[in-house]
Amino acid sequence: MKSIKQLADRIIKDAVQHHASDIHIIPRKEDTLIQLRMANKLIPRQTLPKKDCDRLIAHFKFTALMDIGERRRPQSGAYSCLIDGQKIGLRLSTLPASNRESLVIRLLPQNKQIPFYQISLFPCMTRKLTALLKHAHGLIIFTGPTGSGKTTTLYSMLNESSHVLNRNIITLEDPIEKETESVLQVQVNEKAGISYSSGLKAVLRHDPDIIMVGEIRDGETAKIAVRAALTGHLVLSTMHTRDSKGAIYRLMEFGVNWLEIEQTLVAVTAQRLVELACPFCEGECPPMCYSYSKWKRASVFEMLTGNDLYAALKEAKGETSEPAPYRTIKKEIMKGIALGYVVESEYERWIFANEEK
Repeated sequence: MKSIKQLADRIIKDAVQHHASDIHIIPRKEDTLIQLRMANKLIPRQTLPKKDCDRLIAHFKFTALMDIGERRRPQSGAYSCLIDGQKIGLRLSTLPASNRESLVIRLLPQNKQIPFYQISLFPCMTRKLTALLKHAHGLIIFTGPTGSGKTTTLYSMLNESSHVLNRNIITLEDPIEKETESVLQVQVNEKAGISYSSGLKAVLRHDPDIIMVGEIRDGETAKIAVRAALTGHLVLSTMHTRDSKGAIYRLMEFGVNWLEIEQTLVAVTAQRLVELACPFCEGECPPMCYSYSKWKRASVFEMLTGNDLYAALKEAKGETSEPAPYRTIKKEIMKGIALGYVVESEYERWIFANEEK
């Protein structure tokens, strides 16, 4: 058996070459399973002897400056490496399971930026996203589950705004997922006293035009983000909600003043990644097809802005029982299927994940 370092490098390289988004290292009773997430599927790649699992995970933890002696609690870490001349960011997460640790590694290519016009499956939504960047101030929230492409959308929008509109952009992230020279990036570091709330206060004194907050996680961060928007800045951030209307209710749960929500909220978008219909395969694509084509998925959006946002705010405030009449992600998926762009199984996946039981 080659050294653990060589094994780890080979696993990372294999994932990059197959355009995987995540690596799963799963300990089992007799061996260790290595799986790659390609599109929405987990593809088994190899099995390793049981004795190599702990050594492999310990190597990744050591490289990411995590505590290799602690196996009883979850940990997270990050580092970057160079694979075939391409810089790859790695975000690690461990989870104790039956006295042994499992590890998931998220792969974040640093050098590749999706062109702004390819963000959405439908060009009309791309034009709407472009229009949002022209606001001088306000709060724009991007929602969606983990892995739905929020970070990619945010970076593409920031890159477009920096180069086309010549604005001073500062980001506050935990961790910095994609390094870029077009914006000033600040890493949240609780040990050094840089939290989202304290970092935002410092960023406001740095003459920004646009502020990107990696995620609104608590009431304090939400209130500071809203106040930053009130003082003449365009603030972009993310939340984890089921749909775009959920962001309004989440701000209310965080204790943000209702009048401030109405005055600052410019738009809320929700997005999902959907699998595109393959022009070569009939039915389900084999794993090798995902390896050769990285553009197997695209984003679909729903957006609350203008009159639709006003209607959603009235609904959230309880002034009307009429639901906001906007195009939902469900309708966008149905449109993609009808046009032959999206595989039909995406509709069922959406229904199982989102419809009320």
